[in-house]
Amino acid sequence: QLQASGGGLVQAGGSLRLSCAASGRTFSSYGMGWFRQTPGKEREFVGAISWSGGSTYYADSVKGRFTISRDNAKNTVYLQMNSLKLEDTAVYYCAADLYGRIVTTTSANYWGQGTQITVSS
Repeated sequence: QLQASGGGLVQAGGSLRLSCAASGRTFSSYGMGWFRQTPGKEREFVGAISWSGGSTYYADSVKGRFTISRDNAKNTVYLQMNSLKLEDTAVYYCAADLYGRIVTTTSANYWGQGTQITVSS
């Protein structure tokens, strides 16, 4: 199971850090990622990290502003979001690929419950 936290209201240009805590003893073998969704739109990829943390991937829209990281000792993946923009407003979901692949919307085996990020002007 995945438990996301850290959402909230922030002004444009501000920062937030999301956390996603996972249960289970094999977290270090999971590919992990973050996705987001706004009403009426499909869930979209934000960033992903390999099981070792050695490889990261980002959507073009967040590249250079967001950083995904993980602490396998704490079974937690993070999303540091800087220079937030109005268009970053969404519900953010963490996801896990239990086979260690780079997680996508179709390969994800588990999803967190979602946490709301609202960026105000």
